[in-house]
Amino acid sequence: MAKREVDIVVLSDLHLGTYGCHATELLQYLKSIKPKAVVLNGDIIDVWQFSKRYWPATHMMVVKHLIGLIAKDIPVYYIPGNHDEMLRKFKGFRMGSLKITNKLSLKIDNARVWIFHGDVFDVVMQHSRWLAKLGAVGYDTLILINRMVNYISLKMGRGKISLSKKVKNSVKGAVKFINNFEDTVCDIAAENNYDYVICGHIHHPEIKGVDTKHGHVTYMNSGDWIENLTALEYNDAKWRIYSFNEDPVAKTIDINKKKQGKETAKALMASLMMEMNMKPNQLREMEGLGEAGDEEEETEEAA
Repeated sequence: MAKREVDIVVLSDLHLGTYGCHATELLQYLKSIKPKAVVLNGDIIDVWQFSKRYWPATHMMVVKHLIGLIAKDIPVYYIPGNHDEMLRKFKGFRMGSLKITNKLSLKIDNARVWIFHGDVFDVVMQHSRWLAKLGAVGYDTLILINRMVNYISLKMGRGKISLSKKVKNSVKGAVKFINNFEDTVCDIAAENNYDYVICGHIHHPEIKGVDTKHGHVTYMNSGDWIENLTALEYNDAKWRIYSFNEDPVAKTIDINKKKQGKETAKALMASLMMEMNMKPNQLREMEGLGEAGDEEEETEEAA
């Protein structure tokens, strides 16, 4: 099957390592496209809830596929979020076509695009981290319950439902939080002369124009791979929201889980290093980056 070419793909909130992650569907999507550049905009691996007891083969296959893109010299920008925040101390790290950065400024077809995860504008994250982590566990539990409910619902010949979406839409505070988040992000982006601003974090895929006191800006959110199964794609000089649920081609791709055998942590690290042509001393250099100061934002040309 010929892969669909895409100039830029933005993915966020995969939450690999949790029960809610739709890794199989994500892998089907990744195998259906041929991107020229990939932006991983936070919460890729869920370190908050990571457990050695739960790391399915498909989750490892997603990681290996992304590493395969780096091995092919496809630019991959990793912007850590709050759930994988431990990687923020490695900002500025580069290896081949991989770059870890806390924010990204791109110039695409003469338009300035500002990309960051977005948790910095989350009041709960900034002032009550324990509450945010407790909420993450509750959210993951709700998603797990939702899967069981949908299994029963499909057996009864009914469609799928999203319990978390119903909760979000019925709670005025949640709707207000999303609106405030988007307004704040757009205001700051416009003030800094950006044409587009891209976030993740709130699991709410969106593309919309916003008028602020500093001017007009286009707000975009890539959504997630817990509920929405969405990404942002840039192709033919236009941004769009990709939805796996509306992609019949990707759904037909067979994922052979049997090929992914069990590996020890040592064997896994060795195979990843070999695939990326990485030497042990490069790992030590990466660890030293944790003491580096704040990075300067740089604008990179793309597409």
